[in-house]
Amino acid sequence: MALWLETGSEPKTESEIADLQAIAAIKESAALELKEQGNKYVKMGKKHYSDAIDCYTRAINQKVLSDSENSIIYSNRAHVNLLLGNYRRALTDAEEAIKLCATNIKALYRASKASLSLNMLDEAKSYCENGLKQDPNNEELKKLAKQINSLKMEHDKHEAEVSKAVSDAKDLLSAIEARGLKIGKAMFQELIGLRKPVIDKNKIIHWPVLLLYAEVMSSDFIEDFCETDMFSTHLDMMFSEGCPPLPWDTENNYTREAVELYYEAGTTICLSKSKILHCLLEGTAGANAASVGEEKEAFEDSTDGNSTGTGSSKWVKVNEKRTLHEVLKERDFVIPGIPVFYVVSKTSYFYKKFKAGKWALPP
Repeated sequence: MALWLETGSEPKTESEIADLQAIAAIKESAALELKEQGNKYVKMGKKHYSDAIDCYTRAINQKVLSDSENSIIYSNRAHVNLLLGNYRRALTDAEEAIKLCATNIKALYRASKASLSLNMLDEAKSYCENGLKQDPNNEELKKLAKQINSLKMEHDKHEAEVSKAVSDAKDLLSAIEARGLKIGKAMFQELIGLRKPVIDKNKIIHWPVLLLYAEVMSSDFIEDFCETDMFSTHLDMMFSEGCPPLPWDTENNYTREAVELYYEAGTTICLSKSKILHCLLEGTAGANAASVGEEKEAFEDSTDGNSTGTGSSKWVKVNEKRTLHEVLKERDFVIPGIPVFYVVSKTSYFYKKFKAGKWALPP
């Protein structure tokens, strides 16, 4: 009988041919029966989805059905995998169905649906558009196309925001490097939040500056301190005669003539390029941009000049007639996230203690 033919041999007699045709018919009937049984299992609910997949798989493995029939079965198995949340398997099955029959609308729909679930928006859009070319009035495809387009617009907008945030941060980092400025780990984050410098169209950096009244550890902000501004310009405004005294300054020690500014030198560790970039991106659309972690540099966290990261700090008086840029580029100035300056009054009892080095930041 043909059943016992050796592999690769051809049937020679009419009897052998008839036997093979009968076997093929039996296998085809079994495959179609498995397909129908699989369809029944799907209708029976989630508990039977694995049985449905098993039936569809066995039907395919018979290898006797036409391409169009196998396309339907692959598409059906894709449907069950979609219901189970097996989106990658669903996409593989739907793609196989489309290879066998490019006009299989359900397979195109399921390929689009699976791609969407895998956040493969371009692929989802492509499959959906191909389906609508075949059937322009298909309501399910039109609804899916609307959903995909909405998500793609949102995604493209977000990608544009990420790209701009990363580009802006890199431009700012380049400007900081070009000026020879050193950035250290942020301090007083409970006060400064996510405030960051910005660079304007003329490539000038505008810094948010934290002022700390060391005597009482109260704080104030200069939200936009242009790097080309002199300190005296801002102090003139903050301590002008028309401004009310500070609420805690009962003895009116903090007047324009009495205040002095200092910065702390000698304790802050410089950050590496990539870490500075991460800090600049924190709180922006580009905070989780993958490319940020790929920045290559020749150095890690390091120290520079007098910023040894060890030993006692020293207080350096700021010359009010200098610009912010001139002070920030001092060799011993490491910017702790954003510039921080300490305000003291020459007429306060605290002044002698501060100048004598007997005051330090609270732990």
